[in-house]
Amino acid sequence: MPAELTPTAIRTAPKVLLHDHLDGGLRPQTIIDLAAAIGYDRLPATDAEQLSKWFVESANSGSLVRYLETFAHTVAVMQTKEGLHRVASECAQDLADDGVVYAEVRWAPEQHVEDGLSLPQVVEATLEGFAHGVQAAAERGKQIRIGALATAMRHAARSREIAELAVAFRDRGVVGFDIAGAEAGFPPTRHLDAFEYLRRENFHFTIHAGEAFGLPSIWEAIQWCGADRLGHGVRIIDDVTVTGDSLEEQVATAQLGRLAQWVRDKRIPLEMCPSSNVQTGAATSIADHPIGLLRRLHFRVTVNTDNRLMSGTDMTREMALLAEAFDYTWSDLQWLTVNAMKSAFIPFDDRLTIINSQIKPGYAALNV
Repeated sequence: MPAELTPTAIRTAPKVLLHDHLDGGLRPQTIIDLAAAIGYDRLPATDAEQLSKWFVESANSGSLVRYLETFAHTVAVMQTKEGLHRVASECAQDLADDGVVYAEVRWAPEQHVEDGLSLPQVVEATLEGFAHGVQAAAERGKQIRIGALATAMRHAARSREIAELAVAFRDRGVVGFDIAGAEAGFPPTRHLDAFEYLRRENFHFTIHAGEAFGLPSIWEAIQWCGADRLGHGVRIIDDVTVTGDSLEEQVATAQLGRLAQWVRDKRIPLEMCPSSNVQTGAATSIADHPIGLLRRLHFRVTVNTDNRLMSGTDMTREMALLAEAFDYTWSDLQWLTVNAMKSAFIPFDDRLTIINSQIKPGYAALNV
C-alpha cells in the first residue's frame, strides 16, 4: 500500500525547489548571532523563538512596510564573508534535511556590499557557503545539489552589471539570473539590455512577474524579455475564464486567453509559492490558489517556498498544504517535482540523471 501522505512521509520524498530567496530563509538564531558579531542592535527580539514569531507575524500583517522591514534585518547581517558563508551553508543543510535534492537559491549581490565587499567577493563567499553546506549534508547522508541565481533589483540600475557577474561565475555555481522587487512601476523592459546580453551569452534567466502585478507584467517578461521561467506567474489565471464554483466545473469550462494559451503551449514554468502568494495577496487562500486549476489544466506549475523564514514554511509544509487542499496523491507530488526538475537551469543530462536516479525511485518507494 502507498505510504500515508503525512508531513513525516512527505519530508522523505525527493523535492526540487526553484524559487527560494537566500535572505528570506535564515535561521532566527543565526540572525541573532550575526547581529551580535557585527554590532547590529535593531532586531525586534533577541530570542530565537520570539524573533521567528515576529518575522511570520510581520509577513502576515498586510502591511507592506512591515513586510519589507523583515528583509532589512536579514540583509543587514549578510554584509560580511563570514555571514554570507554561514547563511548559505545553513541554507543548503536545511533544504537537504527537508528532502530537497536540487535547489536554485537566489540572492541579490548588490544588496551585500554595504560594508566594503566587492560583488565578486559576495558571490565567492556565497558559493563557498553552499559548497560547505552540501558537503556537511553529505556527511549526514543527505544528498543535495545547489545552483545559485544572481538577482538584480528592478528598481535599481545595475541589472547589466549583475548579468555580467552571473555569466562570469557560470562555471562555478551560478546557473541563472533573475530580477526581483516591486513590479508596479518597474517593468522588466527597463532591463532589456541585461536580457539581450544574457541571450547572447546563452544564459538562463527567470523574471519575477505576475505576482503583485497582472498580465502585462507576464507578457513583457515573456514576449519582450524572453524569460525562460516566470517567478510566481500567479496572475496568469486572469487570462483563464471559468464558470462554476467547484474545481471540476472550472476545469470543464475553462477557456484560455491568448497569453495563457501561449504560456501553456510553450511549457513556460511557473514558480508558484503558495504560502507566500497568500501572504502577499496574490491568492486568497491555499484552497483557492490558482495552482489547483492550473495543474489540472496541465500548465507547467512548480511548488516553491519563496521566503521560508517569513512564511514559516518549507517544501514539506507547502506540499502537505496542497495535498490537503486538492486531495493530491504521491503521483501528483511526483508530477510537480518532475516539472520542477525539467525546468531547472542545469544541463539536460544532469536533470535527467536526478529524475531517474533520485526522484522517480524516491516516489516509487512511497507509492508502492
